[in-house]
Amino acid sequence: MSEGLFSDTPLDPAQQRHWFQMRRSLVQFHRLVVPMREAVSGLMRRENDVVGPRLYPYFQDIYDHILRVSESTDALRDLVATIVETNLSLRDFRQNQVMKKVTSWAAIVAVPTLITGYYGMNVPYPGSGQQWGALTAVGLVVVLSAFLYVLFRRREWL
Repeated sequence: MSEGLFSDTPLDPAQQRHWFQMRRSLVQFHRLVVPMREAVSGLMRRENDVVGPRLYPYFQDIYDHILRVSESTDALRDLVATIVETNLSLRDFRQNQVMKKVTSWAAIVAVPTLITGYYGMNVPYPGSGQQWGALTAVGLVVVLSAFLYVLFRRREWL
């Protein structure tokens, strides 16, 4: 299970559904075992005098088995719950990684859009009609886009 959980590809919904069904089955089984434990414990009380001295060791053995089964179902239920929680955490982590990349590319695309939008206005602005104005716009687009690309690359967002 752990290999599938920590692989690079997300788990398919059928596997997730299987884990949820396993957890539900363990909970239902535990609900059956706990009353059985209480019933056997009640029969074994000496003040009730239901179980004779010859049968007492057998009931003690049954009670020990029921305790072991109860503890095992608790442990398995916790394990399945941990697997489900880990799967959800890993899915959220993968989604955050994708969101970082999308956000980074959106920021890189937004800079040229902003600059070309400013220089594309039909009103006079500094450098309007001059060659250095167009070069400044192209330079800003290239430099700021490259800066954002390097910045996001160093942060491992791209």
